[in-house]
Amino acid sequence: MTLDSFFILALIGCAAGFMAGLLGIGGGLIMVPFITYQLTQQGVSSDLAIKMAIVTSMSTIVFTSVSSIRAHQKHGAIRWNLVRGLTPGIILGGGLASLWIFSILKGSTLAVLFSLFVIFSATQMFLNKRPKPTRQLPGFKGLFGMGSVIGFLSGLVGAGGAFVSVPFMTWCNVAIHNAVATSAALGFPIALANVLGYIIAGQNVANLPAYSFGYIWLPALAIIASCSVLLAPWGARAAHRLPVAQLKRVFASVLYLLAAYMLYTAFSA
Repeated sequence: MTLDSFFILALIGCAAGFMAGLLGIGGGLIMVPFITYQLTQQGVSSDLAIKMAIVTSMSTIVFTSVSSIRAHQKHGAIRWNLVRGLTPGIILGGGLASLWIFSILKGSTLAVLFSLFVIFSATQMFLNKRPKPTRQLPGFKGLFGMGSVIGFLSGLVGAGGAFVSVPFMTWCNVAIHNAVATSAALGFPIALANVLGYIIAGQNVANLPAYSFGYIWLPALAIIASCSVLLAPWGARAAHRLPVAQLKRVFASVLYLLAAYMLYTAFSA
């Protein structure tokens, strides 16, 4: 790995960690395009690079989420009842995606799915719709079903699930700061369930680059996780001080550009 690649991955880690704390996202929406680019520059095929980027991104969320949880917990913003209600479904959906569907789909198909969910997430940030004041959270069955959707979609695109969980919680009249903090807490079971599945599914993958563990590219994992853990608490503190609605719109603009790059990668694979 060149020095330039090291600094690029470090910057990605810093940005992902800060955004994880600020907006509750796991950082995958930022990391996947850049890791894909770094791997293709090292001669990895686009199809394999996309899959490795998704898995490596998800692996970093295991570390980022712990740091972010600690920071949000200091503000008492995490709705642990929602974490308990959504986690069983997340484990089921994540296992189904990472152990089965992820291995079947081509990298180009996953890139298209990733782009569509990034566009959806960015659009939700722009619209910032207000829910009906009478709408409430569903019961156990509803939370289990939504958790399954969050875990499954996260497993396919390598993101922490905030692109679904935050809009869902705010739609159910959970305050935005609580939704962001709870989404950060959900990042841990999402990442853990999916990474375990990826490790099992990726044991017999051929043509992997050096320093790989199945689909996980270990140098990127080490660099990004180290930097993101340092910046996640800063983002969490900023979330309770900065105008998050305005920041979401700026971040959404960046997401549209990243989605465009992943679509380009998918159709050129």
